[in-house]
Amino acid sequence: MSPQRPDAAYPADLLKLVEDYLFALDLGADRRAARLVEAMRYSLLAGGKRIRPVLTLATAQSRGADPARVLPAAAALELIHTYSLIHDDLPAIDDDTLRRGRPTCHVAFGEDIAILAGDGLFAEAFTLLLGSQEGTPEALLAAAAEVAAATGVKGMVGGQYMDVAGDAADDDDLRTLHALKTGRLIEAAVVCGAVLSGAADVAPYRAFAAEVGLLFQIVDDILDEAGDEGELGKSVGKDRAQHKVTYVSRFGMDGARRLATRSGKRAHERLAALPGDTSDLAALTAYIRRRRR
Repeated sequence: MSPQRPDAAYPADLLKLVEDYLFALDLGADRRAARLVEAMRYSLLAGGKRIRPVLTLATAQSRGADPARVLPAAAALELIHTYSLIHDDLPAIDDDTLRRGRPTCHVAFGEDIAILAGDGLFAEAFTLLLGSQEGTPEALLAAAAEVAAATGVKGMVGGQYMDVAGDAADDDDLRTLHALKTGRLIEAAVVCGAVLSGAADVAPYRAFAAEVGLLFQIVDDILDEAGDEGELGKSVGKDRAQHKVTYVSRFGMDGARRLATRSGKRAHERLAALPGDTSDLAALTAYIRRRRR
């Protein structure tokens, strides 16, 4: 393993690969669905650091694989993440009007089209993964199973339900909620990068990614309470206004910051168990810890 560089710059070369690939995606040419495709691309191409697909590329690269070879799987994860944001922003759930510095999808296109745009992105993600991703049948099946599990009741959707229902009575519930809602897709991003680059044992990758997912959520809760709306590109204070249980509401701001520091340390410790050049994974972990948007 190469020395880790926790203060390294965000891997801009991998980010560019992702952005170029997403921009070139053909989401449908039928003129009768043009407005739907416009809404899908509006949300998909709104920018951001593309943490999940970049994690996939960085994981594959750390194992000596060409990161471009896992772009379809990486892009599929970003499509799913974007679908989740579109649906989370809907009036029936978080009722947000601002995302990445501009009106949310339902504000710009209407609730009906926004719902369909999210549905379309979810379906297109599996079309990408199963139709464009190279790999052995076993690796592709494992990647598809990982993504499906990460997005269902035992993953992102189940965590979103716990959030909407307010089912976080104790500390274990809070961790489970966010491990499902946020952590599982981050976990899938790393595991897919490992599986598609030939890893026989994904347990060390899963352990690292689970800690990164926890770190991401703690920092997200801190930013929702104390972030700058201009930097974040979305509304702040929404969790408190909706009386949601977060790491800040449960442990206080100082406690949440201490938890983030501990989680970041554990993530780097788990990263040390991975083979290859993990410097980009270290840079991503450091970015997640210090991010302001």
